[in-house]
Amino acid sequence: MKVEGWSGERRSTRQIQVGGVAVGGGAPITVQSMTVTKTADVEGTLQQIYALAAAGCDIVRCTCNEPEAAVGLAQIVPRSPIPVIADIHHQYKMALAALEAGVHGLRLNPGNIRRPEHIKAVASECRDRAVPIRIGVNAGSLDPDLYERHGGATPEAMVESAQRELDYFAEVDFDLVKISVKASSVPLMVEAYRQLAEVTDHPLHLGVTEAGPPPAGLVKATAGIATLLMEGIGDTIRYSLTADPVEEARAGRQLLEALGLRERKNVDLIACPSCGRAEIDVIDVARRAMEAFGERQIPLQVAVMGCVVNGPGEAREADIGIAAGNKRGHLFVKGRNVAVVPEDEMVSSLVEWAEFIHEHGTDAAIARADTERAEREAARDRSQLLADKGDDANDASARIVEIGRRLDA
Repeated sequence: MKVEGWSGERRSTRQIQVGGVAVGGGAPITVQSMTVTKTADVEGTLQQIYALAAAGCDIVRCTCNEPEAAVGLAQIVPRSPIPVIADIHHQYKMALAALEAGVHGLRLNPGNIRRPEHIKAVASECRDRAVPIRIGVNAGSLDPDLYERHGGATPEAMVESAQRELDYFAEVDFDLVKISVKASSVPLMVEAYRQLAEVTDHPLHLGVTEAGPPPAGLVKATAGIATLLMEGIGDTIRYSLTADPVEEARAGRQLLEALGLRERKNVDLIACPSCGRAEIDVIDVARRAMEAFGERQIPLQVAVMGCVVNGPGEAREADIGIAAGNKRGHLFVKGRNVAVVPEDEMVSSLVEWAEFIHEHGTDAAIARADTERAEREAARDRSQLLADKGDDANDASARIVEIGRRLDA
């Protein structure tokens, strides 16, 4: 499927339904996360699920590790705004209990539910209920015999683990499956998914397990997930961060938007890295702008620029932006100056104009502006700034002359 802003082709897969959410088969790539509450705490878990949904999470996973958790799921599932998957470890009977609770999917780890009869009992029940299963292979909990035979948690061992589970499912005619082969090592994870994509057409769930806390965890997870997505591999994703799960959902959504794989939901704020010409603390203004936009669902690209010399031109494709100059903020829409505001009103004006554009459109925003005056004042401020700091703030011209002398010597 061709995606605007992305030149590749997504891998063709089967499609399954997790509750009302399609996964695979050309459906939009979905974002997942997992609650960290005790599932028996129904109200606390639901509160977290609603926060995740608001941050862009499409599917949520809850642990089902004890009878009280299964009972909690029976109360959580009908009140959840998004499909609920039960995470099962070691005890196959907890999977059966979760199915009775009405969950929309299961996650089974082949490394800790290994008896074929147990695996097939769960798959048979899922077949009868049309509930999908994720085969969740994890490098850290690989079946000991595969670990031994392959000499460690190799991509081949992880792929074989998934294929073995698929064979058990096939014996009971069950194929509502998605698969993950996660590892905390990015190269291992990437290669395992590449190999898996060659041998199955089931949808794949991407993730770097135990990525750790931000910012390092964000870097690791993005490195693995984005690499595969840009190769067309992956149908649903999860950031596994040591952080509030809302950060996972937000990161997943932002990644898909950045890659052009999902439509923008919230503000995409871009900002210059600052330089000697900057008239403001760009980092502070950008931070305050992000806080001001918060979770407002305004799907615009917003630019914060430190000066009026290059700012409007560098961010001309942004829907709206602001650049500092002569202690004032110059607002521009699609690169066109529309207003000049006091420096202390930059952020509030940016939000106000973004809301107007979101509701009425770019043309209406430009039409309401005194563009001639705004452009005249912006030109004056640019000229003054260039006069104060020079066209060549880094003495590039002199450096070029010196470079020529060195080369001629």
